[in-house]
Amino acid sequence: MVTKEMPTFKTSIDIEAGKRQQLITVLNQQLADTFDMMSMMKQAHWNVKGPQFIALHELFDEIANGLIPYVDIIAERVTALGGMAMGTVRMAAQASRLDAYPTDVVNGLETVRVVADRLADLAASTREAGDRAEELHDMDTNDLFLEVSRDLDKWLWFLEAHLQGE
Repeated sequence: MVTKEMPTFKTSIDIEAGKRQQLITVLNQQLADTFDMMSMMKQAHWNVKGPQFIALHELFDEIANGLIPYVDIIAERVTALGGMAMGTVRMAAQASRLDAYPTDVVNGLETVRVVADRLADLAASTREAGDRAEELHDMDTNDLFLEVSRDLDKWLWFLEAHLQGE
């Protein structure tokens, strides 16, 4: 979890400095989790095996590619609020709250279960982050998280549809 306060930069955005710092912390946490999820989707994309290979290979890549703009927009909101986006792979790995991706999973449906579980966790934390932004009276950040959560839920539906037919 991201808890270390970083220095902030001057901004004319009319959100009180203490609230901005809290928002920056929330945003950086979601940045770490979202970046980690994107990399897990690429791991699944590269390594999935089985009779549904091509469908899952393409779906995992679609989700990974869909997460990239959200990584960027979350990081940009951090900097717009005067913060420092903590967005390297190492920073994300250290701060992510998502369970690590198991390297022994390659079977199609087992891979779907693994990524669906983590995507569900990310969707839940994204909604919590949106709630926190609303509590801090930052509806722009709240709106950002609403947009992200809509796509996370859609992708979760795509993944879970594979499991519901078992």
